Amino acid sequence: MEFEYQTLNFPADYDGPVVATLIKAPLPERDTRRAVLYVHGYIDYFFQTHMAEEFVAHGYRFYAVELRKYGRSLLEGQHPDFARSMYEYYPDLTESIRRILAEGATEVILLGHSTGGLLAALYADDGPAEQRTAIARVVLNSPFLEFNASWFKRRVEIPLAAAVSIVLPFAHKKNELSPLYAQSMHRDFRGAWHFDTKFKPIEGIPLYFSWLRAVRNGQRRIKRGLHIEVPVLVMSSDRSYFGTEWSEELLRSDSVLNVEDIGRYARNLGSDVTYVQIRNGVHDLFLSTHAAREAAFRAVFEWLRC
Repeated sequence: MEFEYQTLNFPADYDGPVVATLIKAPLPERDTRRAVLYVHGYIDYFFQTHMAEEFVAHGYRFYAVELRKYGRSLLEGQHPDFARSMYEYYPDLTESIRRILAEGATEVILLGHSTGGLLAALYADDGPAEQRTAIARVVLNSPFLEFNASWFKRRVEIPLAAAVSIVLPFAHKKNELSPLYAQSMHRDFRGAWHFDTKFKPIEGIPLYFSWLRAVRNGQRRIKRGLHIEVPVLVMSSDRSYFGTEWSEELLRSDSVLNVEDIGRYARNLGSDVTYVQIRNGVHDLFLSTHAAREAAFRAVFEWLRC
């Protein structure tokens, strides 16, 4: 499958010139004119071509956006995967949806993974009206609705880092994410998938306090309650793995987030929320082993037909 890449240009910010990348799959043979816009997660980019193929096979136009300072959109001299607020990404989604509609799509299904799931939920709640009203449904794949951290980190360390970022926006510390998840995915280690480790480093990137603050503020909005007016499907694995050593559990559980948090806060997104757990799913459900991956796709397409 050949993809088309469009560069979206935006006004410069504190890091200089800003771009996002809109990726388009070939049109489906039986075109329903319904479009999917995929929003990736943290330390991530679009490489899940098999996901695009599934949607195209079901008659959906498929697009993915690589947000500013991620993947193909990261420019020299920029701080990778950096933002001071989740609102900084709104123009990336707005321009993507504007172009999708200009190409003839009649509606958009917003599909977000992890931090992209958090962003998708926030945008579906209060993005610009013209583009938001084009969103017919929202699908969230293991959305980042809460930090998978101890009570002390969530209540003391993260708020303190968030406060520091107001004065020192580029303050950071060493990445704390375990490399085990990325290793369990990449075929050069213990996984089945290939991705560019320049765009998705196995060892992660510096943990910017401004990013922590941006995510925390977005999560706090969800805890207060959103009012997404369209149906929302939230999916997660049926269990999490919190170990720090290699285990086969990494291949059949979410080793990044606590799935109990996802289930707890999913109900805060709107009045029409469906929550589905995928047995043996990993953090990105569409990168799970075959049976779990097929179950995730089946859940999405059955729900979209409702």
